[in-house]
Amino acid sequence: MIEQEKRDLIAQWAFDTRPILGRFHLWLEDVEIDWTRGESAKEFTKEISFLEGRMERLFAITAAVTSLGTQLFGRYGHGANLDKFGLNQVKKDADAISAYAMSESLWFLSRQLPENHAIMVCLGEGLMPKAGETPEMGSNPQLGFGRIYARPEVARWLDKRVIRLLNDPTYKWEDFYGEIKSSGKTVWGTAIDTLENTTRFAKGDATGPMTVLHLFNQPLHIAKPYETYVGNLFIPREVAAWAISQSILISFHTPRKLVVKAILGAYPGISPSNIHVWTLGGKSRGERIEGLWREWLDMGVHIIEDGWTLPTRLNVFTDSGTYAPTYKIGTWKDKNDKTHLFICDGYAASAEALQAASLAPMLGIEAYLSVFTSKFKLTYDKERHLIQMDVDDPDFPNKLTNLIGKELDSQTLEYYRNLILEGQGSGIPYDRPFINAYDFFPEKSWEGLAITGFMRPDPYSGEPGVEKIKDDLYRVTVRLTASKGEKRITFTLRLMEDMEESFLVFNPLLNRFMAGEDFTTRPVKISDSGRIRNELQTLCSDALEFIGDTHILVHFDRISTEVIPPANQERLLEILKWYKKRHPIWFSWLEIRFLEKN
Repeated sequence: MIEQEKRDLIAQWAFDTRPILGRFHLWLEDVEIDWTRGESAKEFTKEISFLEGRMERLFAITAAVTSLGTQLFGRYGHGANLDKFGLNQVKKDADAISAYAMSESLWFLSRQLPENHAIMVCLGEGLMPKAGETPEMGSNPQLGFGRIYARPEVARWLDKRVIRLLNDPTYKWEDFYGEIKSSGKTVWGTAIDTLENTTRFAKGDATGPMTVLHLFNQPLHIAKPYETYVGNLFIPREVAAWAISQSILISFHTPRKLVVKAILGAYPGISPSNIHVWTLGGKSRGERIEGLWREWLDMGVHIIEDGWTLPTRLNVFTDSGTYAPTYKIGTWKDKNDKTHLFICDGYAASAEALQAASLAPMLGIEAYLSVFTSKFKLTYDKERHLIQMDVDDPDFPNKLTNLIGKELDSQTLEYYRNLILEGQGSGIPYDRPFINAYDFFPEKSWEGLAITGFMRPDPYSGEPGVEKIKDDLYRVTVRLTASKGEKRITFTLRLMEDMEESFLVFNPLLNRFMAGEDFTTRPVKISDSGRIRNELQTLCSDALEFIGDTHILVHFDRISTEVIPPANQERLLEILKWYKKRHPIWFSWLEIRFLEKN
């Protein structure tokens, strides 16, 4: 009977996820499901989110496919001994694989959506360079704002309004959302990081790389492609409740001595040295949040250092990865029965911050956020004031000078003015001193589903990465987290092609062609038009101009040579011209602007 139930389980999962499995030439050999939180139920009898069961399974296999494809074909570890330029090219290749695998999965998944539903990417991590990176290193392939996945009629309808939102200054986000509501259509928003910890992946680090997709039952209140920094403090709900009982207001800006007081009140007897605070580390981060570290250290609290060992027996890292530590927040007992507490503080990029904050209602924690600017050059206590400044105030120059603490020339004043206007026009909720996840949603209530797939082991949960069983057989672990519970799903997937053919299956067309594959002899299908359109939006979104409702103009003069090297740009131009000439109807949407260099 047990064997029969197992066969039934695999058969139903294979049936429900066959569009994505078929697209990537994969065979589902086995699936194992463990409830890690919530009241367990027999599979196919209970959903943990606002989705119906088949959609949950399709999103789970999306994360599995993205993790597997990236691990196998994303050049894991190939940047270990390269200079910054070479490392960045490996990162771009890895990001391209992960973004392509997820995008293709979402496309096939969207064919199973109800007829009036759409999935919209509202936040996509990867647009902005992080501390210590040069500007081009933040321009990696990504799934960013405005990408739509839906049945064709709904996708066209929504895409027109996204383009208008981007290009028509009189058309506000409220107009956009009002049209969605009056049309009777349902738009699910997403915050996506197809490859979290890309640098660690490219360098071949043993832990950390993962794919993260958060799905919500409504779009986020964001009006354009924008990535910023967000201050964040995450603590257990018991600590927040004790603070409320003592009339202590907790926010990101609360002095940390009051936070420690609340912790000691919530967990009597805990030693400050057993309070472990995870923040981003390193010299460049110290310039921004060293004062925050000092506040904790003055209380005798432990600031987690790179390499510190968790109860999972895996070592943490503090060079990146602000999302995954959220799952570890809480207490545990050591072998001497002493209580330890793990919390998160500091800052993150906007996609990671929103993803982590949206976990709070699901995990029983409280998240306190504070919006900073996209450059974050000032210290954390000044940044919160900078983003809220009124640039039209006649006294703006004096106020900015006082905030920064030195005289500013006209060029610097204009720089900060544009920086503030960019943030304030994005739709990100900047106008309050502190916010939480609820401030990103237009409705008073919202629901979400967090989907995580692991390329490499995760120190905070102990989940394994992609595991090779034999040459064509792999185990992939995915975690689904929602308000009703949490599941660990382990897939055993078989490649139905050899590695050479599977490499082509998982690689974007444009990447393959730029790498040397002969596109002129490859049979062309009408679907190539949509694939190349999508790949351009992932590969070089800053170089694209949307014209009218249907056309895209590619500005080659806007493509940095650091994003796409000159030789590849020439190849890309050749590819697009060939498709435009040979298939003018299928590629009628494509326009090319190329300025000959002197």
